Amino acid sequence: MQLTLEFGGGLELLCDSVKIHKVNINFPNESDILTMKDLLSWVRTNLIKERPEMFMKGDTVRPGVLVLVNDCDWELSGQLDTTLEDKDVIVFISTLHGG
Repeated sequence: MQLTLEFGGGLELLCDSVKIHKVNINFPNESDILTMKDLLSWVRTNLIKERPEMFMKGDTVRPGVLVLVNDCDWELSGQLDTTLEDKDVIVFISTLHGG
């Protein structure tokens, strides 16, 4: 499954300062469904190069990270249970900034 992942608000610094990633992800456990929970696990393993605790807490994103799936807040589509489809665009934006 091909997805576009975008990181902003400082989160790109955790991914070698690359903001946009076009990735191909295999379905987990021979399933034909990929959820946001699966994607977050993949991102932690494959994209986050340093300080994963700044992006994730447990199995989900940290408080203060806005997640958009095709420009829709993931809180409206089921959060971790959101089912992803080929060519979806997922955006992660940190709303927390240092001063």
